[in-house]
Amino acid sequence: MRTLRIAVLPGDGIGPEIMAEADKVLSVLGERVGFELEETPADVGGVAIDNHGEALPQSTIDVCTASEAILFGSIGGPKWEHLPPEEQPERAALLPLRKQFGLYANLRPAVIFPALRDASPLRPEVIGESLDLLVVRELTGGIYFGTPKGRDGDRAYDTLPDIQLNHMYVDNAAMQLVRNPRQFDVVLCGNMFGDILSDESAMITGSLGMLPSASLAAAPSGGGSFGLYEPSGGSAPDIAGQGVANPIAQILSAAMMLKYSFGLNSAHDMVFSAISSVLESGYRTRDIASTSGQDTVVSTSEMGDKIAEFIHGRVAHL
Repeated sequence: MRTLRIAVLPGDGIGPEIMAEADKVLSVLGERVGFELEETPADVGGVAIDNHGEALPQSTIDVCTASEAILFGSIGGPKWEHLPPEEQPERAALLPLRKQFGLYANLRPAVIFPALRDASPLRPEVIGESLDLLVVRELTGGIYFGTPKGRDGDRAYDTLPDIQLNHMYVDNAAMQLVRNPRQFDVVLCGNMFGDILSDESAMITGSLGMLPSASLAAAPSGGGSFGLYEPSGGSAPDIAGQGVANPIAQILSAAMMLKYSFGLNSAHDMVFSAISSVLESGYRTRDIASTSGQDTVVSTSEMGDKIAEFIHGRVAHL
């Protein structure tokens, strides 16, 4: 039986809660599809600062290096905002990880499940029957890694050398995403603009809690890409520990991992179908529940349970 070596970095805030649900779904898939999980947990972000004195300790890098993929949660929060910017979790952990492993290509799919069409802030006639949009973002260049950069008293500066814009300016692209998102299949962006437009496309689907992402390295010939897989939303410290966080983005991120790093396309599709079935059955976490009161509002763990149950049922009949 195939063994998948995964570095599991839950992070801060709601990260551990939603990671537990992704792990639950992966375990069911492993039993049914036929793979074993070799998961190695490691600290990253604020919890790593608390436990190791830095957001990305060498021990975490070593765990990631020994793995075939990284399943990442969410990092940061008010507890660490007093630190200098270069020591805060987001800048001191995520950007170095991208650079360390050459994770240059970021894929952020924005998909509206049919059962959630009404959750979009856009009118139904704008959304149409469905929306399936992919933002491809260059991830290791642009203004985030530009040089020179620095601070001069109250002033800070970053530079972006050698940029060339083709086809559509970012302000027009932002407008077009709201006016008619269905005109796009793939949006290819530089680092900073990709960050902005992918967040905009995420909200078109109704909730950041629904959006996964994959950050990929160059694929060797004949093999899957090493990648870091994470939800597009943040650590949401205001709801951490309450059992109300939406785990779907984390679960979909795990599904993307199965597809892009391990070539298990059918397992990815099973997760997608199970989530669609759960939503069609009326189950919702608080962030995607309608105001009509017709939905069955479930907790973080209950949503994970439902998705796992539908995967079990679907795979059992293949």
